[in-house]
Amino acid sequence: MDKLSPVWRRIQPGFQFFLKVRMPGLDLKPAAGAEMMDALLVSEPALSLEDIRRPIEAELEAFRRYYREAMRSPVALLDKVVQYMLRRKGKRIRPLLVLLSAKLCGGITETSYRGAALVELLHTATLVHDDVVDDAERRRGVFSINALWRNKIAVLFGDFLLSRGLLLALEHGDYDLLHTLSDAVRRMSEGELLQIEKARHLDIDERTYFRIISDKTASLISACTSAGAISATSDLDSIGRMKAFGENLGLSFQIRDDLFDFGVADVGKPLGIDIKEKKMTLPLIAALRNAETGERRRILAIIRKRHQSRDDLRHVSRFVEEKGGIAYARKLMHHHAATAQAEVAHFPPCDARDSLLALVDYTVNRKN
Repeated sequence: MDKLSPVWRRIQPGFQFFLKVRMPGLDLKPAAGAEMMDALLVSEPALSLEDIRRPIEAELEAFRRYYREAMRSPVALLDKVVQYMLRRKGKRIRPLLVLLSAKLCGGITETSYRGAALVELLHTATLVHDDVVDDAERRRGVFSINALWRNKIAVLFGDFLLSRGLLLALEHGDYDLLHTLSDAVRRMSEGELLQIEKARHLDIDERTYFRIISDKTASLISACTSAGAISATSDLDSIGRMKAFGENLGLSFQIRDDLFDFGVADVGKPLGIDIKEKKMTLPLIAALRNAETGERRRILAIIRKRHQSRDDLRHVSRFVEEKGGIAYARKLMHHHAATAQAEVAHFPPCDARDSLLALVDYTVNRKN
């Protein structure tokens, strides 16, 4: 990483502090931090997701019970759909983030459980509606709600989840949580619409790309960490740090997800799906920026095609690799990961802080 880059200069003080916490006794000159950042983050994560959950395993089990209760309904059909959804085993990263953030900032409270439930309800509602919009029959290998019960029921079920989340917050006067999560949903919608608008013209530059992924992905992850902090403390500095942590974690998460589109197998989505959907992601944007005019036009012509062949997808993937798009995206992924870890490193040592630091490592090294 360029030692003189503006982004490195911005995060260098926090990263230096982070290194002192993670590697006590290390005598590190300021300029060396930029050179160490990639080396520190590209190693395999020391902890598994199960290890990361361990400090709040009991609280996560309590959350699961709370979440099931929050979705209870006397309508038999609705309850049947709810039970189907609850049987789908996901990673539940978002409730994990809420509860770890709360524990780091003072301790898990009843408000923390409501915040985690609100996050999961709103997030699941958006996924159900996305599957309807995309006419998707499966999500992560499991039949979607609309595939089993058709679009009308799926849309109404998503509306039910959304209303349950809103009522849960209103019934307990959790207005700060409601504001935080409502703003995230607004940003997610705006980011999705901006991406659709730009995909028509294939004119997304790096600045626009980061605006899109900040709104589409990082906004909800930042809302999770903010909600956890809000449920545990009124200290604005702590809340601000957790918000920044979530934002940067979300950016690194999405860049990692975008890298999966270029040659990584078995990641839960078909390879080349972003190219087929004409999504201009960071690896492709960087590669096009480094290409000559004629080559850039040929690649864009492939992306504009109504149907791309396997050879088309392989050709675009090779182009992105050869023009430095993969390496550039990885550099910025590690960059935002280090920024996230630097924010958390300001908090006193505890198992929740260790888990959040490890979760960043897990994010940039994950295989799916």
